[in-house]
Amino acid sequence: MGILNKIVKNDAMKSDPTEIYGWRVWVLAISACFGGMLFGWDTGAIGGIIVMPRFKDKFHLTGLSDKAVANLVSNIVSTLQAGCFLGALIAYYIADKWGRRPSLLAAAATATFGIVIQTGSSGHVAALYVGRFFAGVGVGAASMLTPLYVSENAPRSIRGGMTGIYQLNITIGIMISFWVNFGALKHNSGDSQWQVPLAMQMLPAIFMFVGVFLCNESPRFLAKQDNWEQATAVLVRLRNLPADHPYVRMELEDMAEQLENERRLVGGATFVDLQREMWTVPGNRKRALISIGLMVCQQMTGTNAINYYTPTIFNNLGIVGPSNGLFATGIYGIVKVVACATFLLFAADSLGRRWSLLWTSIAQGIAMFLIGIYIRTNPPVKGADIPPFGYVALVCIFLFAACFQFGWGPVCWILVSEIPTARLRAMNVAIAAATQWLFNFVVAQAVPRMLTNVGKAGYGTYFIFGSFCFTMFIFVWFLIPETKGISLEKMDDLFGVVENPKLADEEAGKHSSTAEPSAHKATTDAIPNDDATGATHVGPK
Repeated sequence: MGILNKIVKNDAMKSDPTEIYGWRVWVLAISACFGGMLFGWDTGAIGGIIVMPRFKDKFHLTGLSDKAVANLVSNIVSTLQAGCFLGALIAYYIADKWGRRPSLLAAAATATFGIVIQTGSSGHVAALYVGRFFAGVGVGAASMLTPLYVSENAPRSIRGGMTGIYQLNITIGIMISFWVNFGALKHNSGDSQWQVPLAMQMLPAIFMFVGVFLCNESPRFLAKQDNWEQATAVLVRLRNLPADHPYVRMELEDMAEQLENERRLVGGATFVDLQREMWTVPGNRKRALISIGLMVCQQMTGTNAINYYTPTIFNNLGIVGPSNGLFATGIYGIVKVVACATFLLFAADSLGRRWSLLWTSIAQGIAMFLIGIYIRTNPPVKGADIPPFGYVALVCIFLFAACFQFGWGPVCWILVSEIPTARLRAMNVAIAAATQWLFNFVVAQAVPRMLTNVGKAGYGTYFIFGSFCFTMFIFVWFLIPETKGISLEKMDDLFGVVENPKLADEEAGKHSSTAEPSAHKATTDAIPNDDATGATHVGPK
């Protein structure tokens, strides 16, 4: 993997064996991250579908007042977020009880069921609501499970980039949906104009189901279940290394050590025990609050305000007509994909998480304020040419999209899936994902009304989101540490949850030859060892 060595610049990349970057872990990440494409496809599709003439006629939007249309559209869009919020919370329980892989399969099946109902709604708004809710449950579950599953399988040196494939697939889904909408509007007539874009949302759900079905369970979930033999077998297969290789041994020992430390802190593993562990241990509480804060901030950048209502926003900037709006929206989607791919290749595990969030906070705020100033000082007039400042505002929409993909898009998902401790990882990611969908719901409900009521052509909307972007710089500067190249099991040390027994022993050994045995020895007895005959076995607990 010489290319990775040239692109990724961190200490782990220099020291870890090259065999761990084999094709299996990449196939796993790409298969699971179709959940991101499912999320992005719906996000991008619905904004274009609701402005199609055939959809408006079929669902009786024509003839309604602007405010009535805004209310109905916001309800259609945000019903998915309500399902997503529920799905993210339910997925935590299923993922911790039955595993990450079965939960992803169930999420894909649920989303497909909801999309089928939407496609057959045929003018019945109630059926559209039901279909979007069920699809939302699947999408929300996948949004929690995908980064969790990928981060638990990925090598530490490229974990940021691999988890970030989720965000890349979101942007790819958005881009494809924009161009599918454009093509449907241009070439389809009748109900197929809106039914085809709705039905094609099933494709990423089907791809995710087939891909994940062929992949393995998370080795860290198996370790958490004390199934060390299977955890070892999965890790050996993923890393392309033998069970007695030092790297595999190190990963297994780190898992055992972390799990033992967590059990010593609280003891039990019931829901109440885990909640107590999350909120009473300062380091765990800090990570939970950081995860919630990151997801609130991600939505308050205004990115989904643009994703859901891009054709409407381009219309407010002076690009009129459904066809022109959808074409500009398609270009917007391409910009997002290129920017996200560039970030994952060159910055996620090199520049790191913290600095990516810092500089993009300022850049996004500037872009939003320039758009707001243009609409406030020189509001577009229907039929008139777009002035030079109008083109600056249009460029700012695309610059905002690029900057978001260099920071607040992928980095939030990377951080919330990698910073939690092992026993709390599923719960932490579920809370973060549910928070994301809750505020996604708030944004989807509020933006149509904001674009109608907060100043002429909604110019105040951009000032509000721009102000949030500037504030996020302060949040990151004081609260977000750098995590690139750090293994999942070392996050406890970074956040000061517990003194690492191994490091404590090593330090004590410098001063005394009679240092006490390592506190994690009992747990490592459960990890495969090579006996005198060379056979690998699992020791007793």
